[in-house]
Amino acid sequence: MKTHMNDVINIAKKLSLFDATWTPKIIGELNGQQVKLAKLQGELMWHAHAEEDELFLVLDGELTIQMRDHEVNLKKGEMYIVPRGVEHNPVAERGASVLLFEPAQTKHTGEHITERTVTDQQRI
Repeated sequence: MKTHMNDVINIAKKLSLFDATWTPKIIGELNGQQVKLAKLQGELMWHAHAEEDELFLVLDGELTIQMRDHEVNLKKGEMYIVPRGVEHNPVAERGASVLLFEPAQTKHTGEHITERTVTDQQRI
């Protein structure tokens, strides 16, 4: 489903279209960046994005972003930008819904390819 530049995007409606966790869905694009929604439960994996910063905005629930020397705890309505090259591990013990904002070429799990890696992210 292609979203056009002038379309209003209802985030709650988009979130209702899927249940799978750790499978980001593209809901918009601008200036080479993609806006994505994801549902998170448990932890993803340690990874880094060598060339891209990654923005996490918590829409619902709580998210901890672990880094090797500290962690950031986010609640609904809070956001954090993981700087490029920083190894991190997103963890949502009780579940969370997030909006991600990142360059289109950003790989879901950085250079680590596992069964959780989503290489063909779906547009909704």
